Amino acid sequence: MKRKYFIGAALALAALLVTPNNIKSQTIDLFNGKDLNNWKFVLENNSKKPTEVFSVKNGLIHISGTPFGYMYTKEKYSNFRLHVEWMYPIEATNSGIFLFVQDEEKVWPNAVECNLQAGNTGTFVLLGGSDIAEYKSKPGEKRPEFPVVMKLHDSVEMPVREWNSADITCDNGNITVYINGVYINHGTNSKNKSGHIALQSEGKDILFRNVRITPLK
Repeated sequence: MKRKYFIGAALALAALLVTPNNIKSQTIDLFNGKDLNNWKFVLENNSKKPTEVFSVKNGLIHISGTPFGYMYTKEKYSNFRLHVEWMYPIEATNSGIFLFVQDEEKVWPNAVECNLQAGNTGTFVLLGGSDIAEYKSKPGEKRPEFPVVMKLHDSVEMPVREWNSADITCDNGNITVYINGVYINHGTNSKNKSGHIALQSEGKDILFRNVRITPLK
């Protein structure tokens, strides 16, 4: 009897542990390491095809940087943790991670950019009319085309040809950014609380890998 009781209790505990409330959020690979079939593309002009700017080489996303543009997820996301790793393969350059991208195929869409510019990584750039509470304009000052909310910590990027990591949490429109494990910036009350995620072409070559998203409960 004791053995049957023990087995029954164990089965009951196992059933409890796999109920929906106890299942951990599943991490999703936005990049499968093989192709860019889960992404769409926007470029500044028609001088190049998307495949000439955005490609996969040796299991890495390669973005050439010219012309300006971005690759964005086919799906929209809200309330998530995003992990992205990137490297400047030739020289320190520029790029960005766009959050809450709206359905506009513009080179500068409505989105909050987490800047990946060397020396400025983690600074927010407010694109296309996007906004966060931390941006404060002076009385009578005209809003600039690209308002900026500066990072809160000194630069922590790795040297050229070494990998960096960005860990970004978006929770009900609030954005928290860690770069290489260091708290860098925070933005609150974004106008948009969901949208596409994008990786930018701006400047010169940049590589990406391990682009992953984990929905928040």
